[in-house]
Amino acid sequence: MDEGVVKYRCDWEEADPVAAGNIADLMDWRDRLHSWGLIGVYENGIGFGNVSVRLGNSCQFVISGTQTAHLRCLGPESYCTVTEFNLEQNLLGCRGPVKASSESLTHAALYLHRDDVGGIIHVHNPKLWQQLLFKIPTTRKEIPYGTPQMALEMFRLFEEENLAERKILAMAGHEDGIICFGSTLDEAGKVLSAAMVKPELLH
Repeated sequence: MDEGVVKYRCDWEEADPVAAGNIADLMDWRDRLHSWGLIGVYENGIGFGNVSVRLGNSCQFVISGTQTAHLRCLGPESYCTVTEFNLEQNLLGCRGPVKASSESLTHAALYLHRDDVGGIIHVHNPKLWQQLLFKIPTTRKEIPYGTPQMALEMFRLFEEENLAERKILAMAGHEDGIICFGSTLDEAGKVLSAAMVKPELLH
């Protein structure tokens, strides 16, 4: 099992954290999701789940850092700014006190493909995942997480499975993995909450 492992080439510049006031919503949502058990650590010690928010009109974004899922609350020192990325070269540049999450390329693909995506939530929930798998836009099982192939799979789901309107997807090759997005993190959170309350309405 290679969950939680960074698979892209990471060009990391150690730097001061983003000002807390600029990522207040991001920190609030991340800690809320952790309290709900949607971000955390499996019994084998592998962490899961992450959140990100776009910076202005750019493709840069702030995302929770790798190896932070075990922490109940994250301060600004546990977030990283993704400054550049190249999907074809499997390369990601980031700066901050910690390195970016292993799923950062997938987040990057969503921000790149849709200007109206402002916030992304990636959680794990076995029951909800089983209920939604192949009933909502779903990545192909052979596509591993955190790779350029998964990033390109995001583009396919927009083109073939109405992802722009659904704003939620399941990852067949990333057990328990679900991604929601919206123009803001609040919108992404509402999509996730609706799925958890009445998953049958998404079929």
